[in-house]
This record gives sequence, C-alpha cells and structure tokens, in this order.
Amino acid sequence: MLGLSASLPAAPLPLWPDAAPGALGTEAKDIPDLTAYAPPAGQANGASMVILPGGGYGGLAPHEGEGYARWLAAQGVTSYVLKYRLGSAGYRHPVMLNDAARALRTVRAWARRDGLDPQRIGIIGSSAGGHLAATLLTHFDPGQPDATDPIERESSRPDLGILCYPVITLGEFTHQRSKNNLLGPTPDPALVQLLSNELQVTPQTPPCFLWHTADDPAVPVENSLLFATALRRARVPFDLHVYQHGPHGLGLPSHNPKAPAWDVACLTWLQERGFLAAAIVKSDGTGQRP
Repeated sequence: MLGLSASLPAAPLPLWPDAAPGALGTEAKDIPDLTAYAPPAGQANGASMVILPGGGYGGLAPHEGEGYARWLAAQGVTSYVLKYRLGSAGYRHPVMLNDAARALRTVRAWARRDGLDPQRIGIIGSSAGGHLAATLLTHFDPGQPDATDPIERESSRPDLGILCYPVITLGEFTHQRSKNNLLGPTPDPALVQLLSNELQVTPQTPPCFLWHTADDPAVPVENSLLFATALRRARVPFDLHVYQHGPHGLGLPSHNPKAPAWDVACLTWLQERGFLAAAIVKSDGTGQRP
C-alpha cells in the first residue's frame, strides 16, 4: 500500500463527526466516509482528487475507487475515495449529492491544513459515479461563510472533472437502474430534468475530461456526447474521447486489457490543466516527464 503522510488518515474517516444528515441507521452503509491515498514521500504535487466509484447507485466498484486512487497517487495527486450512500440502502437524492459536496469541501479544508493547493481539487467518477460527479459539477455552491463548521464554509465546486463512461441524462438515454436507485420508481418529472446534467451546464461549470466507448451496452455513448455538446455551447473547456469498442465498466488499462489508453490521454490533459508537473521539453522538441 502506498505510504500515507502523518497528516492524512490511513483509515476511512467519516464525513461528519456525528451521524450524517438524513442517516437511516448507524451501520457502515449509513456512514459516508473518505479513504486517503497519498503519493510516495516527497512526490505530492499539491493537487487532490475526490473519487466516486460507479455501481448504479446500488454498489461501489473497487477498481473505480481504490484502483484510480493508486494510479493518481503514483502521479503525485493526493487522492480520496468517497464511500457515498446508496439507493440499495434506502437512500435517495439529495443524499448522494450532499455526500459528494461534503467530500469536496472536506478535501479542500484538508488541502489547506496539509499545505496542498485548495484551488486544485478535482473529481473523477465512473458510470453512476460519473453521474454524481457531473451533478456536483453542475450543482455546486460557494459554501456558507458564517457556518460554525469550518468545512461547511468551503466551496463545493470542483476545479475540474473526469467523467468515465458516465451516466449524464435521466431522459431517453439514461441507465434505468441508476435512475431508479437515485430517485425511486416514480420520480417527479421536475427532478428528472434537474438531474439530467446536460441541461444544467453553465459557463461556470468546471473544465471536464470525458471518455466512453461507442458500443457501451449499458450506458449509451449519447450520455457523454450530450454533456460535451452542452459544455461546448457554454464555452467550457473539455476533452472528449470516444473509443470504438469496449464493454461498460472498463476502468484502467493496467487492470483491464480491454480498456483503451484513456489514462495516457487523461494525464496529458491533467498536465495541460496544471494538475501534474509539466513535461520537460528537450531541445529536439521531444518531451520527458520529470
């Protein structure tokens, strides 16, 4: 396991010191928490990432949580996997969004505490976790300056987003199981529209990296296309990668040989956004990472 600095929690840390707002019980499924993965000693670059695993709002896929955290930590990004509450445990919106917002605020507060950059806090989500990430990217708030809890004073706006084969819309091209777990079987049409995140993009939406496969059988590629189109119309910077073939839930190429090399493209984009150290450019024009 990657070594953790003394100031970062080695074990999952609950998002709230007492019972989480709206908790239905006191079991592990009722306690949202963050698990930290720090870069090797001396290699932290100041950026942080909140990671939201997928699972149809009914589970949390480890390869889209810990797997991503170890990959990003190896690049110098201090990473945190969020265990958010799920529809399979009886929760519905806005509980999941509240958990994600609290996680972002917490990581921003920890960045200030630990000497990291509070203006380089990203979010990455896959599948339903991508929907939750996109929801926060389009439904953030600046925090409450007069809150007694210092974490609640922090903004919940991510500085960028990475969306991996995300559920975006709750309309025609949605993933029905995710929608049901999030909103229940007979949701209010106004809530369906509010959480169809392609309809909620504004010029204030953070820059995004998106990737999908064209023949994804579970979450149609239209989800990423709709969000990218909305970002373009709002003039929000984005990088979109659509790969021809591949099943849903691929994760990283290092864990799944069927996955495309989206990780390489993503690291290049993170460099361009200032989240990773820039490549050293040699006199012959070739690049080498430090």
